Amino acid sequence: MPILDERQNTNAFARTQQCKQKQGGDQAMGSRGALIFAAGGLLGLLTAAAGYLALRFQRGRHLADRVWAATDCPKLADIGAVKHLSILPLIDWYAATSELLTEPGVSYLVRAGDTTLLFDVGFNAHAEHPSPLLRNMATLGLAVADLDAIFISHMHEDHVGGIPCQLRHTFALSAGPVDLRGIPAWVPQPMTQPGAEMRVVTGPQVVAPGVATTGVIPRQMFFLGWTQEQSIVVNVEGKGLVIIVGCGHPTLERILERVERCFDAPIYGVVGGLHYPVTASREMLAGIPLQRILGTGKWPWDPINRADVRDNIALLQSRHPFLVGLSPHDSCDWSITAFRKAFGPVYRDVWVGQEIVVQ
Repeated sequence: MPILDERQNTNAFARTQQCKQKQGGDQAMGSRGALIFAAGGLLGLLTAAAGYLALRFQRGRHLADRVWAATDCPKLADIGAVKHLSILPLIDWYAATSELLTEPGVSYLVRAGDTTLLFDVGFNAHAEHPSPLLRNMATLGLAVADLDAIFISHMHEDHVGGIPCQLRHTFALSAGPVDLRGIPAWVPQPMTQPGAEMRVVTGPQVVAPGVATTGVIPRQMFFLGWTQEQSIVVNVEGKGLVIIVGCGHPTLERILERVERCFDAPIYGVVGGLHYPVTASREMLAGIPLQRILGTGKWPWDPINRADVRDNIALLQSRHPFLVGLSPHDSCDWSITAFRKAFGPVYRDVWVGQEIVVQ
């Protein structure tokens, strides 16, 4: 009998172990199943999101083309002229001296005759007060009270003062209060801003003697969506039209065509951002070159390339400009070097604190 009991105990122990192993296997299979289910769900969400973005991108591109084709652009017969134009970069990627701050954004002080405009308000990526813009203005002996108007090219974070401003459809010169009472702000779409007198631009119009806006030109971005951008046109007496551009999202081709359709004077020069991040991006996230895939208006897997830049250089050369300056905030050093070589003595670096003068 003791031998039988021992065998029974052994068999019972074996059955217990088998049950435990089976339960462990069931649990492992359940965990693997849950992981597979979760991965499948995530893949489904990513596929749906990619499909939505692709569909939106295609429809937006077609809409932008239709809007462009349907836009009536009568010539502005006489916008006046100024004898002196000064473009002083206050925010951009490079600076003329170490005392001035830089960031991947744009803000230029434009003095056109008796009018002083602030063209865009920078990035202020760290929500500082005073912002890099205000600190650079102070270093250069400038004050907000000097401004006759503010001009916003388009509503992206590096031009309106940060991501929160873009999300709230507003702009800010700094993270703290800045008195803008009584200052008109020419904006490309409905925006809010405490104090400033908001003036929404649709088509080309005069904003000051000798100074006009191209009106908005839309373009669909794959990730950033529908983007409406305007540029400044300044007519310099005895010279012609200087176009000041924020990012060039509508493409250089359409900006030039809009100016030639709407204004009588010849194009004298182009200064500002044209978005050529071919070999590098000023904005990076976890190693991802954001500017290469976010702001070109092309498919993410087909970013802007060297051939695109060369084509745009040839396009601009066909206008025989006397002034060209490419902003480094959204163009890589390779593109800047290509422009510098192509335009030689008429090229000007767009660096914070380094004034560009036409007179």
